[in-house]
Amino acid sequence: MKNDKILTLLTVAVFLFTGFTAPLPVFASSDPEVEQAEPEKGPNRGRMLRDGDIAVELAIFETGIPPEFRVWITDIGMPVSPDKVDLSVQLTRLGNVVDDIKFRVQGDFLRGDLEIYEPHSFVVTIMAKYQGKTHRWEYDNIEGRTQIAPDVANAMEIETEVVGPVTLHQTIPAYGRLSLPANASHNIAARFDGVIKTLFVQQGDVVKQGQVLMTVESNESLKPYQITSPSDGIISEQYANTGEPTGGKVLLRLTNTAHYVAKLAIYPQDYTKVEIGTPVTIKVEGDEHLLIGKVEFIEQRVRDDQAKLVWVTLPNTNHSLAEGGFVNADIEVATINVAVAVKKVGLQGFRDFTVVYAKVGDQYEVRMLELGSEDSQWIEVLGGIEVGTTYVTENSYIIKADIEKSGASHDH
Repeated sequence: MKNDKILTLLTVAVFLFTGFTAPLPVFASSDPEVEQAEPEKGPNRGRMLRDGDIAVELAIFETGIPPEFRVWITDIGMPVSPDKVDLSVQLTRLGNVVDDIKFRVQGDFLRGDLEIYEPHSFVVTIMAKYQGKTHRWEYDNIEGRTQIAPDVANAMEIETEVVGPVTLHQTIPAYGRLSLPANASHNIAARFDGVIKTLFVQQGDVVKQGQVLMTVESNESLKPYQITSPSDGIISEQYANTGEPTGGKVLLRLTNTAHYVAKLAIYPQDYTKVEIGTPVTIKVEGDEHLLIGKVEFIEQRVRDDQAKLVWVTLPNTNHSLAEGGFVNADIEVATINVAVAVKKVGLQGFRDFTVVYAKVGDQYEVRMLELGSEDSQWIEVLGGIEVGTTYVTENSYIIKADIEKSGASHDH
């Protein structure tokens, strides 16, 4: 049985990815559904509940106002004055969250005192006291909810997080190339003309500051003297060999590759967003590692495409950087602390809402979200889910598919 459930879930995943539109197989871990008759509706399009001669019509009214309960009562088919009835309604939501709703008289009906917030998924319990007798009704009004066994959820790699505060890092994209700093290269020449007696290095050698590179015999004194390295680096060019005269020319080129400069292009709409010290995250083409730096210089000239170049110095820690290499970057232009946020990867559509799926035990249910600011990974939640709620992140589409196959309607 376990393997059958996993197989059907995998089949659904394939259908979703390939865009297959045929009816999906049933794979929820809940019991098979039994087709039920539609609940009786009253003249105000509410649900009719009967107990002998007493009938209560319970409707959610949401035209131009937040959703609220309205109730009409009849006795043997005749309207009962609402002030003759003591009515209360309890909504028991997933996780045993209970909303207690009281009612007051308005015209010929009773009006609830609480907003019926989304999702409209709950067990409804109605208590009505009339002429010394108590009438009680209870029914399920479940939507956007499903149940998946833990082993099946694990097999489908359904992952969760807990809702909480997050710091959003808003960025703009930028692209550029790597260059060596202006002080990275040194031309090595002899102070006094002479003949190279011994050359201790060759092209490609790594040298340290102060290391002897060669000895030269001076033409004037006929005495040898040493030429040492002015910095750490690599012998990037070699123009002379042992026994050759120095001749006033450059003998070696030394390049310090400890740092590179990423020169990134930004465009007019972003000029005012970027300043010295702005954090930057950089990815070098062909390297999966991310490099972190800050804007250190902004060129004051504008290219023909109206871009300015901003400079970010990067350490060549793994010796993986090379002059001319392409880079792409995210330049952080705003940092926003938000009290409630969810991962964008978990977002799905449900009716006209953007939702995530809250998890309580082995049950999952939609949470309709009011959204605010965002960055590349997170989005602020202004309403619809509480801090501390566990919700689905990775593979939330599986929950969506399981709910949609049930065909549950938005009905009251």
